[in-house]
Amino acid sequence: MDKNIIKPIQRMSLRDEVYHTLRKSIITLELRPEERLSDKELAEKFGISRTPVREALKKLEDEGLVGSLPGSSTFVAPLHVKEAEHAFTVVAVLHALASRLAGPLLEHADIQALEESNASLQHAIERGNAIQAVEADTSFHKVFLDVAANPEIILALERSVPKIQRLEISQFNTVNGLQSVEQHHQIIDACNHKEYDRLACLVEDNWLSLGKLLTRPSELR
Repeated sequence: MDKNIIKPIQRMSLRDEVYHTLRKSIITLELRPEERLSDKELAEKFGISRTPVREALKKLEDEGLVGSLPGSSTFVAPLHVKEAEHAFTVVAVLHALASRLAGPLLEHADIQALEESNASLQHAIERGNAIQAVEADTSFHKVFLDVAANPEIILALERSVPKIQRLEISQFNTVNGLQSVEQHHQIIDACNHKEYDRLACLVEDNWLSLGKLLTRPSELR
């Protein structure tokens, strides 16, 4: 038997499992902003030692999703609208770049994936499911990220996107969501007509317009 056929099974480390679980819980607001996080209690719930939990919390703190004070407990970072406002600017430019790189490489299956994700987004919005709406929107833009296949763009997005997603879920609004669905239709149209400059502009505007809706004063929303 060829030794290259069977390769060692890669298993996610305990730290990474805890990290991804907590990260998702923070983004979806299952763990609320400013909620206390005890490494001892979390370790007991996960059924593991406190070391991988502490390592996961440290990584989340580095990403701005967790906070801590000297001599005090760790806690879920509060929602900072100003931080999210800055994040939208960065995310918009990076996604526009990804779409510009991906545009000429898009295939029919990619267009179908965009249409399916947008249909899922509309369905989630009509049902009032904020988490599924954010997941569908993420899937839509992930098509461009996957086709562009630029790891530096993905790496740069990892720190900013969670701040935006938490804000989206906390301020979920059906009208705002349906506006995004329509913008996605225009993005798909630009893809079909191979209008790549227009595509990049539409993607950037999609993110920036969402940012303006979510970060303006609450009494105006």
